[in-house]
Amino acid sequence: MSAEPRINDRIRVPEVRLVGPSGEQVGIVPLAKALELAQEYDLDLVEVAATARPPVCKLMDYGKFKYESAMKAREARKNQAHTVIKEMKLRPKIDPHDYDTKKGHVERFLKQGDKVKITIMFRGREQSRPELGRRLLQRLAEDVQELGFVESTPKQDGRNMIMVLGPHKKKTEAMAEAREAQAARKAERRGDDTAPAERAEA
Repeated sequence: MSAEPRINDRIRVPEVRLVGPSGEQVGIVPLAKALELAQEYDLDLVEVAATARPPVCKLMDYGKFKYESAMKAREARKNQAHTVIKEMKLRPKIDPHDYDTKKGHVERFLKQGDKVKITIMFRGREQSRPELGRRLLQRLAEDVQELGFVESTPKQDGRNMIMVLGPHKKKTEAMAEAREAQAARKAERRGDDTAPAERAEA
Protein backbone atom coordinates (compact mmCIF):
# COMPACT_ATOMS: atom_id res chain seq x y z
CA MET A 1 0.00 0.00 0.00
CA SER A 2 1.22 3.48 -0.85
CA ALA A 3 1.83 5.86 2.03
CA GLU A 4 0.96 8.80 -0.22
CA PRO A 5 -2.42 10.38 0.57
CA ARG A 6 -5.07 10.48 -2.17
CA ILE A 7 -5.41 13.86 -3.82
CA ASN A 8 -7.94 15.57 -6.15
CA ASP A 9 -9.55 13.11 -8.63
CA ARG A 10 -8.12 10.08 -6.80
CA ILE A 11 -10.48 10.71 -3.89
CA ARG A 12 -13.49 8.44 -4.41
CA VAL A 13 -16.16 9.25 -1.81
CA PRO A 14 -19.49 11.08 -2.16
CA GLU A 15 -18.70 13.68 0.53
CA VAL A 16 -15.81 14.89 2.67
CA ARG A 17 -15.24 16.87 5.86
CA LEU A 18 -13.42 19.87 4.44
CA VAL A 19 -10.69 21.92 6.12
CA GLY A 20 -9.81 25.25 4.50
CA PRO A 21 -6.32 26.50 3.52
CA SER A 22 -5.78 28.22 6.90
CA GLY A 23 -6.99 25.23 8.93
CA GLU A 24 -10.54 26.53 9.31
CA GLN A 25 -13.38 23.96 9.42
CA VAL A 26 -15.64 24.29 6.36
CA GLY A 27 -17.81 21.28 7.30
CA ILE A 28 -19.17 18.28 5.37
CA VAL A 29 -19.51 19.05 1.67
CA PRO A 30 -20.08 16.95 -1.49
CA LEU A 31 -16.82 15.89 -3.16
CA ALA A 32 -17.68 17.87 -6.32
CA LYS A 33 -18.04 21.06 -4.26
CA ALA A 34 -14.69 20.42 -2.48
CA LEU A 35 -12.93 19.91 -5.84
CA GLU A 36 -14.55 23.08 -7.17
CA LEU A 37 -13.23 25.06 -4.16
CA ALA A 38 -9.75 23.58 -4.67
CA GLN A 39 -9.76 24.84 -8.27
CA GLU A 40 -11.03 28.21 -7.15
CA TYR A 41 -8.15 28.61 -4.65
CA ASP A 42 -5.68 27.05 -7.12
CA LEU A 43 -4.87 24.40 -4.51
CA ASP A 44 -5.07 20.60 -4.16
CA LEU A 45 -7.70 18.66 -2.28
CA VAL A 46 -5.70 16.29 -0.04
CA GLU A 47 -7.18 13.43 2.02
CA VAL A 48 -5.56 13.83 5.45
CA ALA A 49 -7.66 11.33 7.45
CA ALA A 50 -8.85 8.53 5.16
CA THR A 51 -10.33 6.38 7.95
CA ALA A 52 -12.62 9.11 9.32
CA ARG A 53 -16.32 9.01 8.34
CA PRO A 54 -16.58 10.97 6.10
CA PRO A 55 -12.83 11.28 5.24
CA VAL A 56 -11.17 14.56 6.22
CA CYS A 57 -9.71 16.53 3.29
CA LYS A 58 -7.73 19.75 3.34
CA LEU A 59 -7.14 22.42 0.73
CA MET A 60 -3.37 22.89 0.33
CA ASP A 61 -0.49 23.21 -2.10
CA TYR A 62 0.48 19.53 -2.08
CA GLY A 63 3.84 20.00 -3.84
CA LYS A 64 4.91 22.61 -1.29
CA PHE A 65 3.60 20.45 1.59
CA LYS A 66 5.63 17.44 0.37
CA TYR A 67 8.78 19.56 0.00
CA GLU A 68 8.43 21.06 3.50
CA SER A 69 7.79 17.61 5.04
CA ALA A 70 10.94 16.24 3.36
CA MET A 71 12.99 19.21 4.63
CA LYS A 72 11.67 18.74 8.20
CA ALA A 73 12.53 15.02 8.10
CA ARG A 74 16.02 15.84 6.83
CA GLU A 75 16.55 18.42 9.58
CA ALA A 76 15.36 15.94 12.22
CA ARG A 77 17.81 13.33 10.91
CA LYS A 78 20.63 15.89 10.96
CA ASN A 79 19.90 16.80 14.57
CA GLN A 80 19.58 13.19 15.68
CA ALA A 81 22.30 12.42 18.14
CA HIS A 82 24.16 9.17 18.03
CA THR A 83 26.00 8.63 21.30
CA VAL A 84 29.44 7.36 20.50
CA ILE A 85 31.67 5.51 22.96
CA LYS A 86 35.27 6.62 22.52
CA GLU A 87 38.08 4.58 24.01
CA MET A 88 41.22 5.77 25.75
CA LYS A 89 43.96 3.36 26.85
CA LEU A 90 46.41 4.12 29.65
CA ARG A 91 49.21 2.26 31.44
CA PRO A 92 49.28 2.21 35.26
CA LYS A 93 52.73 3.88 35.28
CA ILE A 94 51.93 6.56 32.71
CA ASP A 95 54.31 9.55 32.65
CA PRO A 96 52.86 13.00 33.48
CA HIS A 97 53.14 14.38 29.93
CA ASP A 98 51.30 11.36 28.44
CA TYR A 99 48.67 11.60 31.15
CA ASP A 100 48.00 15.28 30.32
CA THR A 101 47.74 14.48 26.60
CA LYS A 102 45.28 11.61 27.18
CA LYS A 103 43.29 13.68 29.69
CA GLY A 104 43.00 16.39 27.00
CA HIS A 105 41.51 13.83 24.58
CA VAL A 106 39.03 12.64 27.23
CA GLU A 107 37.97 16.26 27.90
CA ARG A 108 37.46 16.86 24.17
CA PHE A 109 35.30 13.72 23.82
CA LEU A 110 33.16 14.69 26.83
CA LYS A 111 32.74 18.24 25.47
CA GLN A 112 31.46 16.70 22.22
CA GLY A 113 28.83 14.81 24.25
CA ASP A 114 30.43 11.37 23.80
CA LYS A 115 30.96 8.67 26.42
CA VAL A 116 34.54 7.59 27.09
CA LYS A 117 35.63 4.08 28.01
CA ILE A 118 38.94 4.28 29.88
CA THR A 119 41.03 1.11 29.81
CA ILE A 120 44.04 0.60 32.05
CA MET A 121 46.29 -2.11 30.59
CA PHE A 122 48.31 -4.14 33.09
CA ARG A 123 51.42 -6.02 32.01
CA GLY A 124 53.41 -8.69 33.87
CA ARG A 125 53.78 -7.93 37.56
CA GLU A 126 51.51 -4.88 37.30
CA GLN A 127 48.57 -7.30 37.40
CA SER A 128 49.22 -7.88 41.11
CA ARG A 129 48.81 -4.11 41.76
CA PRO A 130 45.20 -3.32 40.70
CA GLU A 131 45.10 -0.40 43.17
CA LEU A 132 47.49 1.51 40.83
CA GLY A 133 44.89 1.37 38.07
CA ARG A 134 42.03 2.23 40.38
CA ARG A 135 43.93 5.23 41.73
CA LEU A 136 44.71 6.46 38.22
CA LEU A 137 41.07 6.12 37.13
CA GLN A 138 39.85 8.00 40.23
CA ARG A 139 42.36 10.77 39.56
CA LEU A 140 41.19 11.08 35.93
CA ALA A 141 37.51 11.11 36.97
CA GLU A 142 38.24 13.94 39.43
CA ASP A 143 40.25 15.90 36.85
CA VAL A 144 37.36 15.88 34.33
CA GLN A 145 34.43 16.04 36.78
CA GLU A 146 33.26 19.41 35.38
CA LEU A 147 32.67 17.78 31.99
CA GLY A 148 31.68 14.22 32.89
CA PHE A 149 30.73 11.73 35.57
CA VAL A 150 31.57 8.10 36.31
CA GLU A 151 28.85 6.11 34.59
CA SER A 152 30.44 2.72 35.23
CA THR A 153 32.84 2.32 38.17
CA PRO A 154 36.26 0.69 37.62
CA LYS A 155 36.00 -3.05 36.99
CA GLN A 156 38.76 -5.62 36.46
CA ASP A 157 38.44 -7.42 33.12
CA GLY A 158 41.26 -9.91 32.69
CA ARG A 159 44.48 -7.91 32.27
CA ASN A 160 42.56 -4.66 31.97
CA MET A 161 40.61 -2.39 34.27
CA ILE A 162 37.73 -0.49 32.70
CA MET A 163 35.73 2.59 33.69
CA VAL A 164 33.14 4.48 31.62
CA LEU A 165 32.71 8.26 31.85
CA GLY A 166 29.48 9.88 30.69
CA PRO A 167 29.20 13.53 29.56
CA HIS A 168 27.16 16.05 31.56
CA LYS A 169 26.17 17.62 28.23
CA LYS A 170 23.75 15.88 25.87
CA LYS A 171 25.06 15.09 22.39
CA THR A 172 22.43 17.36 20.78
CA GLU A 173 23.52 20.32 22.97
CA ALA A 174 27.17 19.69 22.13
CA MET A 175 26.35 19.57 18.41
CA ALA A 176 24.34 22.81 18.60
CA GLU A 177 27.16 24.56 20.49
CA ALA A 178 29.75 23.33 17.96
CA ARG A 179 27.61 24.71 15.10
CA GLU A 180 27.24 28.07 16.89
CA ALA A 181 31.01 28.27 17.52
CA GLN A 182 31.68 27.46 13.86
CA ALA A 183 29.26 30.18 12.72
CA ALA A 184 30.92 32.67 15.11
CA ARG A 185 34.38 31.79 13.73
CA LYS A 186 33.13 32.27 10.15
CA ALA A 187 31.61 35.65 11.05
CA GLU A 188 34.87 36.66 12.74
CA ARG A 189 36.87 35.71 9.64
CA ARG A 190 34.49 37.70 7.45
CA GLY A 191 35.02 40.66 9.77
CA ASP A 192 38.81 40.32 9.42
CA ASP A 193 38.50 40.23 5.63
CA THR A 194 36.57 43.50 5.51
CA ALA A 195 38.77 45.27 8.08
CA PRO A 196 41.72 46.12 5.73
CA ALA A 197 39.33 47.63 3.14
CA GLU A 198 37.67 49.76 5.81
CA ARG A 199 41.07 50.95 7.07
CA ALA A 200 42.14 51.82 3.53
CA GLU A 201 38.99 53.92 3.04
CA ALA A 202 39.62 55.71 6.33
